[in-house]
Amino acid sequence: MPEFKGFDPKTLKFLKELERNNNREWFAEHKPRYEALVLEPALDFIATMGPRLYKISDHFEAIPKRQGGSLMRVYRDTRFSKDKTPYKTNIGIQFRHELGKDVHAPGFYMHIEPDNCFVGVGLWHPESKALAGIRTRIDMKPDAWKKAVGARTFKANFELQGESLKRPPKGYDAEHPLITDLKRKDFIAVTQFGKDEITSPQFVASVARRFKQASPFMQFLCDAVEVPY
Repeated sequence: MPEFKGFDPKTLKFLKELERNNNREWFAEHKPRYEALVLEPALDFIATMGPRLYKISDHFEAIPKRQGGSLMRVYRDTRFSKDKTPYKTNIGIQFRHELGKDVHAPGFYMHIEPDNCFVGVGLWHPESKALAGIRTRIDMKPDAWKKAVGARTFKANFELQGESLKRPPKGYDAEHPLITDLKRKDFIAVTQFGKDEITSPQFVASVARRFKQASPFMQFLCDAVEVPY
C-alpha cells in the first residue's frame, strides 16, 4: 500500500462539485475523479495511520478496504430522510474499536468537508447499556471524569459536543454537580483543523497527534463500557 502523501488540492474542489451535482448521472460520469481524488488517497491515509494508531491503542482498527473498512460509504441512506440526494459530500473515516460493530461504538473519527474539517473522538448515540455505563462511571468516579475532560492538552484542543436530555436522566438529581455531563446523550469531543492541512505529507502525523491528545477521554469511555483501551 502506498504511503500517504497528502490529499490532492483538487479533492475539496471535487467535493464542492459533487454538492452542486448530487445525482447519479453526474457521479457515474465523474467516478474516475472520485476514485483518484477521494477513494484512493483516503485508503492510503487509513493504511498509513494504522501503525500510528496502534501506538495510541492497539484495540482500534485501521482497515483500508473499499467496503466494510474504516472509510465510510459515499452512498447516503435515504430511506428515512427527507433529503434524497444520493451521495455524501464529505470524506468520513472512522477507526472503530475492535469490539465495535458500527458507528455507535467507541471510535476515532476524521471528517473532511470544504467548510468543515474536524477530528472527533468518543461515542455517538451509544446504545442504552453503554450510555448507562458511562453515566454510572461519571457518578461513581467523578474525579476520574474531571481528570479525563480536564487534561490540559485535551481541554485546550477539544470541545464536548452532541445531544443532551432536557431533564436529568432517571435516577439522577438535578442538583448533581456533574448533571450537565450526566444529561449527555452523546459522548463525543471535536477539534477543528484547517482545510489546507489535508494536502500536507504531515497530515497523518497531525491527526495522530490529535487522537493522542484525546487518550484520557477515550480511556475513561472504554472503561465505562467495559472494553480494553
